[in-house]
Amino acid sequence: MRAKFATMKLDTFYSGADLYRKEKIVYAHFLKPHRILSTCRSNGGVREDLDYLINHQACEPSQHTGTDLCEVAMLEPLRYLKRITSKAGIESERVAILHTAANMNNTAIEHDDFDELEVIAVCTAGVSNAGRAGDPASYHQGPDGIKKLAFSPPPAGTINTIVFINEELTAGTLLVAATVATEAKTSILQELRIPSHYSDGLATGTGTDQIAIAAQLGTAVVHTDANKHSKLGELIGQTVRGALKQALNLQCGITADSRRSSILQLERFGETRERFTQAVSNALPPEMSALLANNFLSVNHDPIIVAAVQACIHIKDQLTWGILPPSCAKDSLFYQAALIVHSVSGKSLTPETFLNDWSAINPTVSNETFLELIHQAFACGFALKWQGRFED
Repeated sequence: MRAKFATMKLDTFYSGADLYRKEKIVYAHFLKPHRILSTCRSNGGVREDLDYLINHQACEPSQHTGTDLCEVAMLEPLRYLKRITSKAGIESERVAILHTAANMNNTAIEHDDFDELEVIAVCTAGVSNAGRAGDPASYHQGPDGIKKLAFSPPPAGTINTIVFINEELTAGTLLVAATVATEAKTSILQELRIPSHYSDGLATGTGTDQIAIAAQLGTAVVHTDANKHSKLGELIGQTVRGALKQALNLQCGITADSRRSSILQLERFGETRERFTQAVSNALPPEMSALLANNFLSVNHDPIIVAAVQACIHIKDQLTWGILPPSCAKDSLFYQAALIVHSVSGKSLTPETFLNDWSAINPTVSNETFLELIHQAFACGFALKWQGRFED
């Protein structure tokens, strides 16, 4: 017996589009003609004849088996379109579909307006395959089809963004709007310091991000630009930023507060809680090791310590990007590491106190040696924290 699911109306946008949710599908039904730019495999590109835009959960984010939906979406998009529209009770074939592993119950909606102009962003977000533009690829499409490369294929994780605008945009302006929306997405990932899973850089998006922008046709105003200097561009940026923040919180529990963690800030260099506690504990007396383990959360989330760690990471990035020359690497990183000691211990200590102890570490060689410096700084700071505190 096949289960039946109710259709829930979520909102109506400027009397031009209704938004619904049904089971694993969130879809917009256009009540008036729109010019739509989308990255959809079926009916993608720039279209003016679409009746519906769909965002669909095709699988679970991790280790989903027993389904061919994702494969069908990639290899047979028309078959996928028909399968999903039939489940939604949509008879029209003038439909564009975005697909993802994100839960449709975690859809976020952000609305903003100025005078008569209205912009709405609808977003779902997962970042388990977050990457940085230019990271190693996992496949290549050639004359003989898809060829897998040595790099492992990514897990499911996608940021899907749909933007609705109540005034007409030219086709070229839709492309500008898509650029601004993409920059807005990246700005949130940068602020939250979301790491790439394929390099030690910060993510600029995920490998499977999709977007659609729908602008109502036949309005008194026809926008010929949507750049960041225009009010339209500002509204696109603000709504996408707001919707993505909500979606990351709903789907992944990622917020500004949740990112206040030394381990999470260091994870793009290969850090884990287990590696951190083991390395720092090895540099501490046994009784101090147990104390660190029992108080890990306090140490990991202390805002002053996180700030010192983040400053050290920033110096490393500046060296990696070539803004700072290698000749000043040790001085810059060692002095920042000394601030970590100060932050962990709560004691005023000059950086010179530790320079000889760390002289064997060359933090410019690899992420491994950079993390070694961080571990040594935490161990020094924690060992000093209670030293002399109970003496008269």
